[in-house]
Amino acid sequence: MRVMAVIVAIIGLATLVLGILFITQAASATQEVADSIAPLPLDQLDSTYEAVTAQYNQMKAAGAPPSIEFNYLYGNKVGLGLARSNIGTASFVQTTGIINIIMGAGLILVGLALLRKASA
Repeated sequence: MRVMAVIVAIIGLATLVLGILFITQAASATQEVADSIAPLPLDQLDSTYEAVTAQYNQMKAAGAPPSIEFNYLYGNKVGLGLARSNIGTASFVQTTGIINIIMGAGLILVGLALLRKASA
């Protein structure tokens, strides 16, 4: 019973550490995306993407021949879409980190409770 309690506590500690690492990595990933789209603030990313997509779709629907502006809009649409995707992934990793911290703390507490029960 003691061995199981120690194993549960060690797994909880590892989960806690991974949760902390996930949160720090998510923060640095978000900062990296913010730096790559530097003149554009992150809170305006979605609205800018929607505006560029609307312009691109309007030109595409009008049957405009490929031009420099058309290619420019397409490049912006793709770049902003990738930035949105990366922000979403970083947000998911941050949420996973928070969940891991909660699970790790719970496993540590369960392991300590099992250890006290085995000692009694």
